[in-house]
Amino acid sequence: MRVVQEEIFGPVLVTQAFDSQEEALALANDSAFGLAAALYSNDLGRVHGLIPQLRAGTVYVNAHSTLDPSMPFGGYKQSGYGKDMGAEQLEFLLETKAVWITLP
Repeated sequence: MRVVQEEIFGPVLVTQAFDSQEEALALANDSAFGLAAALYSNDLGRVHGLIPQLRAGTVYVNAHSTLDPSMPFGGYKQSGYGKDMGAEQLEFLLETKAVWITLP
């Protein structure tokens, strides 16, 4: 459904049934967008295993829409390029250069 595939900025809750953890991950990642994801669980071991597999710039655990200026904010895929806030935002202000000099 379109509501599952697109980013909707508003008070919308989408729920979708799944039969396995693998299917849940596939459904969560099956979008051209990846601004944020949310997990609700008391099993922190499982949560820590899922976080790296989610293609989202922010993962909320037992929370949603929390912002902190010291934490980077930005999405994956078509949800944005780079990060706002946090030390990562400074990359837009830098022009780094690598120089290799080999002396004979």
